[in-house]
Amino acid sequence: MMEIRKLQTKYFGEIEYEAGDVIHFPEGLFGFEQEQGFLLLPFDGGGMLCLQSVKTPALAFVALDPFTLKPDYAPELEPSDLKAFGVKETGDLGFYVLCAVKNPVSASTVNLKCPLVIHPETREARQVIMERYEMRHPLAEFGRGEEAAPC
Repeated sequence: MMEIRKLQTKYFGEIEYEAGDVIHFPEGLFGFEQEQGFLLLPFDGGGMLCLQSVKTPALAFVALDPFTLKPDYAPELEPSDLKAFGVKETGDLGFYVLCAVKNPVSASTVNLKCPLVIHPETREARQVIMERYEMRHPLAEFGRGEEAAPC
């Protein structure tokens, strides 16, 4: 039986989760190397997710599935990254991109250059760099904007 834990979150108040729900970033996120445990929590509507730190309640990021924004998004991992995850193909992994939410929401940007890569079975994750993409893609570039859920 899994142990139920409680966590005060930035956007959802207090929630309960199981230890097995935590996504582990052994190297942390760029600029947040000490933050190694996160939960992916869905916001209501809009397809946005909250990447909530389990260590720091005030630390949360807005994440999106890059393929819903840009169907031709084609992240390619280095062989060393695939080996670190224990997979043979990039398609065996999940990808999310972080969104810098601004006011108005249409001014928000998405970072396609540094996606979060998550192994769906082990829940181990890393943030990687994709040289062929830019860091700040306006949501409006993807036909998103005002209808996106404000966070």
